[in-house]
Amino acid sequence: MATAHLVRALEEAQMRPDVPELQSGDTVRVHLRVVEGNRERIQPFEGLVIRLRGDGLRRAFTVRRIATGSVGVERSFLLHSPRVEKIEVLRHNVVRRKNLYYMRGLRGKAARLKERRD
Repeated sequence: MATAHLVRALEEAQMRPDVPELQSGDTVRVHLRVVEGNRERIQPFEGLVIRLRGDGLRRAFTVRRIATGSVGVERSFLLHSPRVEKIEVLRHNVVRRKNLYYMRGLRGKAARLKERRD
């Protein structure tokens, strides 16, 4: 029983305090540290959060964006990863599902989501 408390305490020590509240349907910009040889740079990845999974330190999310040539690109990120520099939530959209896999089949105007007004 004491081991579970120790593991939970270690996980909480590694969790980042600056993580925004994410939901499926949010449009986000993830600033990621990329190491190329001996140089390091920040690369932004902007898109729609189509999936959230896990809990605590293992919390992860998948972002989908439309790249050049109308090709959809999906990338998964660990929420508390040291590689993630920061996460900006650009807008909150109205969705009624947790996993937005149906967005993969939509193109153009059909893929628009209504912005949530708070």
